[in-house]
Amino acid sequence: MKDYLRFLYNYNSWANTRVLDTCAQLSQEEFLRGEGSSTANPSIRDTLVHTMGAQEIWLARWGGVSPTRLLDPKDFGALALIREYWDQVEQHTRGFLDATKDDVLLDTMHYTNTRGQPFAYPRWQTIVHQVNHATQHRSEIAHLLTQTGHSPGNLDVLVYMDAIRL
Repeated sequence: MKDYLRFLYNYNSWANTRVLDTCAQLSQEEFLRGEGSSTANPSIRDTLVHTMGAQEIWLARWGGVSPTRLLDPKDFGALALIREYWDQVEQHTRGFLDATKDDVLLDTMHYTNTRGQPFAYPRWQTIVHQVNHATQHRSEIAHLLTQTGHSPGNLDVLVYMDAIRL
């Protein structure tokens, strides 16, 4: 179980890095395009912060804390700020996975979402969910990047596996 979850997070980190590296090619205007739109996660920046914030919230929940709010994209006006913050979240996530025993991963965890609603799932399922959630938003960002002429390339798991074998 633990090896599988580490594999997922290694893939997740690799794919996030590819997207962030591609975002470095954007102008500030492209990075923020859509800011203030009424749609959810309107800009590349906002979607990155949402994805990073969700990882941070799940990490807190796995440790028994139920945060009440997401990160504010306006606190991350530059890509460098996102990368610096996300690097810390990644370090804490890896630390959690390295230190957690299989029995804890199999336990049912109880948490309250940001709207105050209670939920309970086996911890390992929420870890898989978090990676899947990130995949969803990476695909949205990849689409936006491709529209600006900056595709991050193929983000499939098998591409990751080929990359780590080199």
